[in-house]
Amino acid sequence: MLVYLDSSAIVKRYIKEAGTEIMDLVFEDAETGRIKLFFSIWNVGEVLGIFDRYKRRKLMSEGELKGAVGKYTNEFTKLATLRYLDVVPLYTNIIADAIKLILEYHVYEADAIQMVSSKDRNCVLFLTADRKLAKVARSIGINAFDVEKEGEQIKNFIESRN
Repeated sequence: MLVYLDSSAIVKRYIKEAGTEIMDLVFEDAETGRIKLFFSIWNVGEVLGIFDRYKRRKLMSEGELKGAVGKYTNEFTKLATLRYLDVVPLYTNIIADAIKLILEYHVYEADAIQMVSSKDRNCVLFLTADRKLAKVARSIGINAFDVEKEGEQIKNFIESRN
């Protein structure tokens, strides 16, 4: 099963907060090969920026920042090596399609890129921690769930596909 992760969902794996439990399960399923994860190259920098923002706001210490970055990069490398994670490049067609979504749905460019990247890779599940993004994604035919609020639905969806 192909699963797309947006930046807000990825962060839940490395910073303990609402949604962490479901993201731990998703990553465990990826490590066993039950699912394959996708995210955009855009997400790589965005996730690191979110970690930095947590540090600047004093929501995490320097040690916690280094730990989160280390775990993220190690896990990213491991899953990519196993081919259980694929990073979607920013192709011209992805950017062009994202522009259409930005103008039609008034979404942030990263969100538009992520929805288009998910569709480009034929992902059957899109995980986010952004309620508005999940709603827009569903309106364009993507099976999107909020990891903070819809954990049981995510578990059921994954189980029904495996």
